[in-house]
Amino acid sequence: EYQWKGPFYFIQGADPQFGLMKAWTHGDTNNGDDEWGEEIKLAEQAVQAINKLNPKPKFFVLCGDLVHGMPGTQWKKNQEQDLKDVLKNTDQDIPLVFVSGNHDIGNTPTRETIDDYCKNWGDDYFSFWVGGVFFLVLNSQLYFDSSKCPELRQAQDVWLDEQLAVAANQKCKHIIVFQHIPLFLSKPDEDHDYFNLEKSVRREIMEKFHKAGITAVFSGHYHRNAGGSYKGLEMVVSSAIGCQLGKDTHGLRVVVVTEDRVVHRYYSLDELGSQGIGKELLDLLPKQK
Repeated sequence: EYQWKGPFYFIQGADPQFGLMKAWTHGDTNNGDDEWGEEIKLAEQAVQAINKLNPKPKFFVLCGDLVHGMPGTQWKKNQEQDLKDVLKNTDQDIPLVFVSGNHDIGNTPTRETIDDYCKNWGDDYFSFWVGGVFFLVLNSQLYFDSSKCPELRQAQDVWLDEQLAVAANQKCKHIIVFQHIPLFLSKPDEDHDYFNLEKSVRREIMEKFHKAGITAVFSGHYHRNAGGSYKGLEMVVSSAIGCQLGKDTHGLRVVVVTEDRVVHRYYSLDELGSQGIGKELLDLLPKQK
């Protein structure tokens, strides 16, 4: 869909991370993830809330950490199967878009862990068009630590430059990026820690995105809501469907794309499921026939 056809919206979720809630409660995040009944319920609630929405969202994107088990750990396969079982109840008319997180391919990914992810969930980076808007899905682990697969980082960089050149030629309304790890949490020059990208890498990417005219970057990873902006580029960090590490509720973000802006709001699963999308966002969408 290269042509602009009017405003639309999509749903962003992050970190269903089956297994983290028990691991976190028990203080054993390396192998305490042998139960995830709580997360299954939350993921089911998310799918039910999305299925009830009218009009339907154009797609549902999950920004990484699909499950808690790291590559090669005991429960990973079971966690993935249970998540797939929940997600296959998503309305057939709502495409699912998956983004790889550190728990999906490892903090230091390898060719093997990335191949395994791709077999399970689809490509680790790709682009797609919806209604005249260009979307890019990136593998942020390659920016975080590509020491075991530098050639894959290089390949993504080359591909990204090609994609941004395509976008420049196509005169798209917006370019929107999805990745798991945020560029930054609130300020572009904040210190580097586990939850953002290293400063020199971040600066390079932010500048590239800014020059390309990218409107917004949506991510997860932080299990809290956060965000900020860099030269007009908005960084949106969404809290988790699963385990909360701050004061936010389990939820999803509704993102409305209009001709000149991208407007979004985070809803708790309860709120979205019982009341649907708020009037201030609905008013930006075409009236239902």
